[in-house]
Amino acid sequence: MIQSITRWWKQFQQDHPELSKFAVFFILSNGVTLLQFILMPAFRWGFDTFTDLVNVDFQVLPVGGAVGGGQYYMFDYAAGALPAGGGGLAYFLAVQITLAIAQIINFFAQRSITFKSNSSIWVAAGWYTLAYIVITFIAAAAQGFYKAPIYDLLMNTWGWGASGEIVADVVTMIINSAISFWVFYPIFKVIFRQMPEEAAAAESDRVEAQAD
Repeated sequence: MIQSITRWWKQFQQDHPELSKFAVFFILSNGVTLLQFILMPAFRWGFDTFTDLVNVDFQVLPVGGAVGGGQYYMFDYAAGALPAGGGGLAYFLAVQITLAIAQIINFFAQRSITFKSNSSIWVAAGWYTLAYIVITFIAAAAQGFYKAPIYDLLMNTWGWGASGEIVADVVTMIINSAISFWVFYPIFKVIFRQMPEEAAAAESDRVEAQAD
């Protein structure tokens, strides 16, 4: 059974190289997303239980007026528990630490398994970090539109309370993961290249020489 599946997969990779890469990318990305479902609520619980960071305001980078009036912030985590507040610094750290862990794992998994890249890991890491920063800002700006309504809907309107908060955590992570998923695939195709062995070795030596 396993041998048959292995033979079929190898043949599928030969017949459909791009589709097979996308399939592996999809599977690994969903695995990383499942990890985020676990980590993000866990970090939030830890910060809310053992620190007072939920009451520390974190609203930075004003970028114009909000839809309902007032100031719109790129990173909008007002002090206070959700949905009345924005989760404060505790929510911000829970999201960013979760995303950082997930993207580090995703980087190595996609490079080694999906794209089997042999280009310079340092060059790829540099471009990946830049892309991650840009996506973080995009996701943060988008979150200002959907975060509060989702928590209010699940916790208050539907009356799910604490359970609604956990579900809302999962929903927000799904949205963040979806943004990353569709943006990162074309980026990976560029930065995770398969090069002839001599060219890969030459590029690695060049990068190390520049670092020295």
